[in-house]
Amino acid sequence: MLKILTIIGARPQIIKAAAISRAIRTHYADRVREVIVHTGQHYDERMSAIFFEELQIPQPDYNLQVGSGKHGAQSARMIIGVEEILEKEVPDFLVIYGDTNSTLAAAVAAAKIHVPIVHIEAGLRSFNKKMPEEINRILSDHVSTYLFPPTETGYANLLREGFVADRLPPYTIDRPGIFNVGDVMYDNTLYFSKVAEEKSPVLAEYALTKNEFVLATLHRNANTDDATRLNAIFRAFEAITEKYEITLVLPLHPRTVKQMDLLLDSELLKRIKHNSFIKLIEPVSFLDMIQLEKYAKLILTDSGGVQKEAYFLNCPCIILREETEWVEIVENGAAILCDADGQRILDACQYFENNPNITFKNSYGNGDAAERILQVMVEMAGLAARTVPVRP
Repeated sequence: MLKILTIIGARPQIIKAAAISRAIRTHYADRVREVIVHTGQHYDERMSAIFFEELQIPQPDYNLQVGSGKHGAQSARMIIGVEEILEKEVPDFLVIYGDTNSTLAAAVAAAKIHVPIVHIEAGLRSFNKKMPEEINRILSDHVSTYLFPPTETGYANLLREGFVADRLPPYTIDRPGIFNVGDVMYDNTLYFSKVAEEKSPVLAEYALTKNEFVLATLHRNANTDDATRLNAIFRAFEAITEKYEITLVLPLHPRTVKQMDLLLDSELLKRIKHNSFIKLIEPVSFLDMIQLEKYAKLILTDSGGVQKEAYFLNCPCIILREETEWVEIVENGAAILCDADGQRILDACQYFENNPNITFKNSYGNGDAAERILQVMVEMAGLAARTVPVRP
């Protein structure tokens, strides 16, 4: 039986892993065994553990309990832990997702002991190497054997960096294969939006009505740890509620809560906390988040995952960053890059108010990406058992 070792460490990776775990359970239960390793990069109960039950993911076989810390120290602890598990489990493939420190650490550990790496969400580029995530993406891609970009843009990015299209197997770290089979997050959104309708109480809990509230998320260090940016964004939130007399729902990331108290202007913080239109709420579950995204009139976010989910659910989005790796949603006119510029944020709100009939072109596959990724792994494992390595 094929053995894969899945690395997760942050909430978005847990969500993405749900698609692969579900596809194994549904289509490959007799052919694939999954070993799950949680690095513990995010360890808050509401931000991590609850997702396993809600998203029907098997509990992790290992938890490194690394926790937070500086990039170097955190990554070093992960490399040590992942290497030990790889040597014990001897998997056929290591599966990594996205662009976190967990992604990079696992890639480094596996590459150096010659475990083939499967990188899901390969090829994404913001073209801003000041972002730690950009470094993680690039380095992980260049030690992977199987790369699965979620879009044509991601595929094209890999070709520009020297990866070869339509290469024939067998694949190695020196002769990697790239496959555009769609986006596992699109798989998830299609599946869990139906589940959320049945199980999520969030709209009733907060007395929210379809298309009568704005949803916001804010968690990236570049925004939360910079007083100028954080104040500008919260002033924009305040201005939106005043101008449109609309409720703004903000599930608060633990980092954001801490930094609001430290960095927001005291008068602004007081107004935000007493603004009847602004609902500052606890972090929500994935099903609740899907439900909020599905019924919001507009979404403001610095999260890559939320940008995409907004698009999948036909909700316009304002991106609180100066660039995005999900360029398709901007090019299609469904999202606007505003950075932390209050006036640009308000202008974007007005644009979407004036242009309600946005077209949401499908750029993310057919909703079967996870099954197709597993099909590649099963086929390649069978081929590897019958062939000898070829020269680069």
